[in-house]
Amino acid sequence: MELVKKYEGVSKQGMLFPFISAQKYNDSIKKVFKMAGITRNVIIRNARTGENELVPIDTVASSHLARRTFIGNAYFKVSDPNLIGKMSGHVDGSRAFKRYRNIEDETLKSVIDLIG
Repeated sequence: MELVKKYEGVSKQGMLFPFISAQKYNDSIKKVFKMAGITRNVIIRNARTGENELVPIDTVASSHLARRTFIGNAYFKVSDPNLIGKMSGHVDGSRAFKRYRNIEDETLKSVIDLIG
């Protein structure tokens, strides 16, 4: 709430916080990951070579990763794609939104338990 109060009225477009470029935003996310000690290795596909590589997550963290993680975690807890789609700014029937969702085995089991 302190940050909300600090930036109240600063944006002429009515945004909650001042806009920074996408690159600076992503650089800041990487910095926060490193500061928090979130540096585990993850597998990514190298766009140039097409090969999978093992890299520290803090070097590839981005707003897109954060959005996908939010959607996956929220869907696991809420299981209502319409609600989560709206919260994440996706339009109804968005193919991108469908790609973000990972349907966990536990979710599938709970649906089967509801039916049976």
